Amino acid sequence: MSDPVDPSDQVYIAQAHANKASLEAPLPEKETAIISTAPSVHDDGHEYPTDEELRTLRRVAGKVQWTAYTIAFVELCERFSYYGTTAVFVNFIQQPLPEGHPTGAGYSGQSGALGMGQRASTGLTTCAWVADEFWGRLTTIQVSIGFAMVGHIILIISALPPVIANPHGALGCFAVGLVIFGIGVGGFKSNIAPLIAEQHKETRMFVQTDPKTGERVIVDPNQTVTRIFLYFYFMINVGSLIGSIAMVYAEKYVGFWLAFLLPTIMFALCPLVIFLCRNKYEVTPPTGSVAAKAFKLWSLALHGRWSWNPVTFVKNCRSDDFWESVKPSKMQNRPEWMTFDDQWVDEVRRAVKACAVFLWYPVYCTSFYAHLPVFPLTGQFRAGFFYPGLRRLGINFTPLKRIWVGYLIASGAMVSATVIQYYIYKTSPCGDHPSSCDEAAPLNVWIQAVPYVLIAFSEIFASITGYEYAYTKAPKNMKSLVQSLFLFMNAISSAIQQALTSLSADPLLLWNYGFVAVLAFVGGNLFYLAHYKLDKQEDELNKLEASTYLGRHPQPRNEKTDPEQ
Repeated sequence: MSDPVDPSDQVYIAQAHANKASLEAPLPEKETAIISTAPSVHDDGHEYPTDEELRTLRRVAGKVQWTAYTIAFVELCERFSYYGTTAVFVNFIQQPLPEGHPTGAGYSGQSGALGMGQRASTGLTTCAWVADEFWGRLTTIQVSIGFAMVGHIILIISALPPVIANPHGALGCFAVGLVIFGIGVGGFKSNIAPLIAEQHKETRMFVQTDPKTGERVIVDPNQTVTRIFLYFYFMINVGSLIGSIAMVYAEKYVGFWLAFLLPTIMFALCPLVIFLCRNKYEVTPPTGSVAAKAFKLWSLALHGRWSWNPVTFVKNCRSDDFWESVKPSKMQNRPEWMTFDDQWVDEVRRAVKACAVFLWYPVYCTSFYAHLPVFPLTGQFRAGFFYPGLRRLGINFTPLKRIWVGYLIASGAMVSATVIQYYIYKTSPCGDHPSSCDEAAPLNVWIQAVPYVLIAFSEIFASITGYEYAYTKAPKNMKSLVQSLFLFMNAISSAIQQALTSLSADPLLLWNYGFVAVLAFVGGNLFYLAHYKLDKQEDELNKLEASTYLGRHPQPRNEKTDPEQ
């Protein structure tokens, strides 16, 4: 027996005497009476914009709820712990234990512990799916924190002086801790971004008068989500920057046990904050097997459109009736699993288009060979001055345009790195092998900041917008899953980076940076050419009518598509 429908989610539709033989025939107006619990456009006290106002009025962000700031602080603590811990992994595994220093501290020399060469470990999880369909985001985050905390503790044990004295035993302990730590991080990352965006309750644009200037403006929920993710990314980079720098010093002057302990202490603040604010957070309840239905819907839409010719296949998938033909209102004999409404089909269509955008991200991410911390003030500059300035000039800087600009700036960063490397080779006493030279090239060290600054701005445009796009384009009951697909692109980019490791040494660094510069430039322009039509639909996609499909509850009956019982 299915769960009863929550009264707040019911839509009461009067019984219509439709002809059973013609489900698609329109009903006479007099036979249809719709009673809706939804408020009118003015019931919530807001004035909604007209089409003319949408074209002419400036759009601004709304108020960010205080609960969003607590989640951002949790993310800061988690990123501090993650980057603080991983910053010392290479030395812990690769370098041998310094003589006379049982903690692994190197002081004026090289810190180390196991001396086993460089290893790497990554973990992917299905926690996003679990969050959307079974546990809910908050519970999944709490469970993930539990896994990560256990992993942290095991890592501390692996770094204790009596343990690292036995490298093989320490490595086994470290490996177990790393796997458990990875499970926790994967579950946390795929759910924390949707949770912070959910704290913004407004879903529709409305008009208000600026109390300072008297200007009529449109408060756009998407602008608010953009601002939330800017703050979110700001906290990510504050945490990662402080954690990675501080733990290198802890490793060098005290030992690896402290470099693992301090991130654990910082991470312990995460469950405390979430527990104290648990009843204040806006959360979406789990909704059952919606991911399976989305896949079935997509498979049904593909029926009869497959072709071994890739051009024909893509053309068939982009046809106007690809999604229209599988809407419940268009199907006379619906399968039993089709318990959703037409609006949910539109939301899935929008999410699939977003995932097509994400497929280009591995090309972009090859610009990063290590974590390059974003300068925190650049995000604040963009939120407080850059975007508002463009809006005052009437320039609509849509998400896809931002991503495109992020590609171009990343390409510029790699061009600058190529030029700098060229002059390093040219001026170094050892020519194109400066890394093996005792004497450094006579260049100002600050010129190396140029690619770092450009990459920082690039990440502000492309990476933050990716978080925003994943959230705003996903159905309400699939946001964690779509977010995890966006984050999965990082794993693909890591594989690409591994393929380029043969170029990551002298004298091939010029080819390394130059190739990535060309790849980012060409990839960015191809990205926008592939999606410029989607870019024009931005407002239309954001204004889609929300679905009433709840996943675990039965779909409200529609008199135009459902025969009388």
